[in-house]
Amino acid sequence: MPKGYWIARVDVTDAEAYKKYLQANGEAFAKFGGRFLVRGGDSESVEGSSRARNVVIEFPNYQTAQQCYRSPEYQRAMAFRRAAAESDLVIIAGYDGPQPGEG
Repeated sequence: MPKGYWIARVDVTDAEAYKKYLQANGEAFAKFGGRFLVRGGDSESVEGSSRARNVVIEFPNYQTAQQCYRSPEYQRAMAFRRAAAESDLVIIAGYDGPQPGEG
């Protein structure tokens, strides 16, 4: 079964208030097996629009990624994020099919 991912792009508008979100989101991510693959860091937008902060979180599967987002734990954390940032978030299923160069 393919893994599930959150892909988020974020512009923080209130850094102090955003810290509350960072402190609160760990409860949901731990409960649903979320693991950060990308959490901020250097980035270069080579096509299209971008935001200042990019995050990729891996989950055991797509359904678990969806459940985490809809959980009471994440909904509490999300209230802090919405008050302190503008963001785009996509929940997406991973890919387990053939790769380039594979027979």
